Amino acid sequence: MKKACIGIAIALLFPVFLHAQSPITGFYPEKNQLTVAVSYFSKSYDKFYLGEELSDGNPANLGDISSSIVGVYADYGINNWLSAVVTFPYVSVKSDAGNPDPVHGESEQSGIQDLSLFLKARMFEENFNDGSKFTLGGSAGIAFPLGDYEGNGILSIGNKATAIDGLVVLQYTTNFNLFAEAQTGYSIRSNSDFDVPDALLYSLKLGYFTNQFYVHAKLGIQDSTSGYDIGSSEFGANGGPVALSQTEVDYTNLSFDVYVPVYKQTFGVTAGYGLNLDGRNFGNERGFSVGLVYKN
Repeated sequence: MKKACIGIAIALLFPVFLHAQSPITGFYPEKNQLTVAVSYFSKSYDKFYLGEELSDGNPANLGDISSSIVGVYADYGINNWLSAVVTFPYVSVKSDAGNPDPVHGESEQSGIQDLSLFLKARMFEENFNDGSKFTLGGSAGIAFPLGDYEGNGILSIGNKATAIDGLVVLQYTTNFNLFAEAQTGYSIRSNSDFDVPDALLYSLKLGYFTNQFYVHAKLGIQDSTSGYDIGSSEFGANGGPVALSQTEVDYTNLSFDVYVPVYKQTFGVTAGYGLNLDGRNFGNERGFSVGLVYKN
């Protein structure tokens, strides 16, 4: 049960919203255990938070904005307490109305986005007499652009920043396989061409698993530590649309994911749905994901 659960949990690597979630969970693979997953995501938004106010329509008259993402994930157990995680997505973003982005002048952008490399360590574990368990973990990672994409447009596939993240992960699992997880962390972001604000990252997760399925609900939050609002005087003074990377980007989203093994706990399928609950200088997104998972 323990080994199957670990494989199930880390299979749900990419939530629907790439921005607000890390690929780190409160489960830890065993030594030499490898999990590889390929997932497809589709998300869109037709409303945008200009500052903290939700507006009808998106900036620059771009109409509905949709994204398609193919994500690849791998997790390997270096030993029973330390693992390595690698992720990278191929992203396509477009204006469904066909209107051009005011920065790069194109109505669609696509390409490989960023490579993320993380190390995750289980630092403390306590097993209780009733069969429940508490774990404390930590993770450090770096993400950097793989492609030479434009990082400052509304329709850009990313912000083209290098990010260094540090995370703390707490998880409590009951003796009947219900678990609760909390994460908190800090993301340092930099770009040689323009400023990208750092951010505080938080998430809360509640889930349940058996040998037949795994399911969780997750609340993901980003709180930027600096930046200004789109449409403000600071935004205009710094160049308007070409200063999008310097805005304060905050959001809260809710996602639901399920995993079902289909062949001997080695191959399985995932599905997910997510929606944005609140934001600041961010699209009011919603979307779904499906994926295939292999675990040795």
